Amino acid sequence: MQISFGNNIDRGEWSRLVQASATGTWFQTPEAYEFFASMPELFVPFAVGVTGTPESDSGAMDEETLRGVCMGYVTVEKNPIKQFFTRRAIIIGGPALADDATDEEVETLMKAVRNLFQVSTFNFQLSPSPIYIETRNFNDYSRWKEAFKNAGFGYQPHLNFHVDTSSVEVVEANLGKSRKRDIKTSIRDGAFIIEHPTAEQVREYYAILSNLYKTKVKTPLFPLSFFEALVRHKDGRLLLVALPKEGGSTEIIGGTVCVAQEDKCLYEWFVCGRDGEWKSIFPSSYATYAGIRYAAEHGMLRFDMMGAGTPNEAYGVRDFKARFGGKEIEHGRFLCVTKPLLYEIGTLGVKILKKLK
Repeated sequence: MQISFGNNIDRGEWSRLVQASATGTWFQTPEAYEFFASMPELFVPFAVGVTGTPESDSGAMDEETLRGVCMGYVTVEKNPIKQFFTRRAIIIGGPALADDATDEEVETLMKAVRNLFQVSTFNFQLSPSPIYIETRNFNDYSRWKEAFKNAGFGYQPHLNFHVDTSSVEVVEANLGKSRKRDIKTSIRDGAFIIEHPTAEQVREYYAILSNLYKTKVKTPLFPLSFFEALVRHKDGRLLLVALPKEGGSTEIIGGTVCVAQEDKCLYEWFVCGRDGEWKSIFPSSYATYAGIRYAAEHGMLRFDMMGAGTPNEAYGVRDFKARFGGKEIEHGRFLCVTKPLLYEIGTLGVKILKKLK
């Protein structure tokens, strides 16, 4: 087996693996790597690939191919104190693995990811190394759980919802009654979807999202420049919920930020709305429904809600996501803590912030 890094990974093999793999997501593609690399003020991206020689059905050895790739980013903060206490390596979706990848190949890959932050080629871009490395899994890695453990990544339960978008008919049949009512009354009372927003409309949406994060979510949010870049990206989708105003203008009241993986999945990264301001208009519900419908109409077989909290813990977001006809799954996360004391301090700090009103 051989390990390769970043732009040294064969791009054709990289794209092929992600497209063919049951664990391949947009967040593991070369395009995602380039997207994060385009914003060095926010991210230091990394990518690790493992190349091996799989056995054929006859028992003969095939040619060497890319057997796994793990792409993620380390967060960057301008404030050096904040950077010291919050730096983390995030692997959205989990690594893309060949469906017949061996435990040895997966363990080798994840050990290389862990060791990456100990070599000078990475540390010259970011020092010190991240406090923890976390994979946020969107697919089933249960067959390789022991390999992750041997590489130093412990499993943590975490929920998600996958919505079947194989057809519009399936979407409508699975949608909960209360959500159908919310969508119907929202449309009846004038709400509509904008698929190609202007720069000003993106800013209006960001103001709503930023307020949500400040008042309720209470975790860091990417700056406006991130969303502007994502909207310009060929795979970015921003579906806005709007109301007509006098004089022919529109008012943005919510929306969903997604990324599209052709023929496979639409991922809902952020969603928000000015909920509660109208008796019969439900911006957040309409936005998510618009994303689900968009996926079905554009040949994407699944709508991924990108997380629904920890099992057995009350979580309002999970209650919201549960009513769109999706299947609740638990593919969890793999966590490698490299700085235990700083990790405990950070975890405690987040809990305190979320309790503050």
